Amino acid sequence: MGNSSEVSLSAGQCAYVPTGGMLPEGADAVVMVEYSERLGQEVAVYAPAAPGQGVVRPDENIRPGDAVACRGTCLRPQEIGALAAAGICSVPVYKPFRVTLISTGDELVAPADSPKLGQVRDVNRYALAALARRNGFAVVRAVTLPDVEPLLEQTVRQSLLDSDLIAVSGGSSQGEQDKTHAVLDRVGAPGVFTHGLALKPGKPTILGLDSASNTLLAGLPGHPVSAMMVFDLLFCWLTRRKTGQPEPPCFPAMLTANVPASPGKTTCQMVKLRQADEGYLAEPVYGKSGLITTLTRADGYLMIERNREGLAGGTQVLVHPFSGGDFYG
Repeated sequence: MGNSSEVSLSAGQCAYVPTGGMLPEGADAVVMVEYSERLGQEVAVYAPAAPGQGVVRPDENIRPGDAVACRGTCLRPQEIGALAAAGICSVPVYKPFRVTLISTGDELVAPADSPKLGQVRDVNRYALAALARRNGFAVVRAVTLPDVEPLLEQTVRQSLLDSDLIAVSGGSSQGEQDKTHAVLDRVGAPGVFTHGLALKPGKPTILGLDSASNTLLAGLPGHPVSAMMVFDLLFCWLTRRKTGQPEPPCFPAMLTANVPASPGKTTCQMVKLRQADEGYLAEPVYGKSGLITTLTRADGYLMIERNREGLAGGTQVLVHPFSGGDFYG
């Protein structure tokens, strides 16, 4: 093992070769030792052998000119192994998008706390951080802030120094305490360029930019389902697009019930996938956008295009698995 073979074979001869050893000159096949028996100076072979059997040629794994990994390839353990086999010790990679997540609301308390009347546990800070990490983001910070405009502005300004994306959940609507638009527009230059999307869930989304720091600014809805869907549809998609990664595969399925759409908006309908004899069935999962369990009960979603009244049961649809999800993994 680990040395060149100095043995040369001719017809009617054989030699013992350990697994991974070099074949002697003149040999072109290997029979496992379990199928042989040594009889004095001879060897009885009890299994047929064809040329190339049990042999790995020098160019069989990777040939000169073969692409080991192309742009957009996620370096899984198997790609790391292939690079090592080709003697490639370093490759250019994309730096993860750095994201700051700010969850806002006077009503928010930590998950370990017992909410008082009028309070709720903070879902977005933890759910969005997990979603971001699962899709390759580097979470610089994830914080919870009360509805104090100067404090929010200070945190956003500080985050411009080390973040590619600042996403504020909550405060994106038109209420008296909804100050996200004003803060992002004041901090960024040119500031906010969109307030509102023709999307359900996710209508009150805010989008902006600070050109000086090259930082994207986003105001996400406060409801967990809306916040996570907008982050998935916009920013998880953006990272895949910028790094050349393919989109997750969609599943063709038959809708099991009628689904209404929201007039004038593209509608994301959560569904549960179920295997049937004829293929996948997509069962609608109904629930308010403020209830995180609406997502935990679903495998993915289908998109109903704008200005459609809805979809009838029995319609063939494409189901998008949640970004980074396990259903198709």
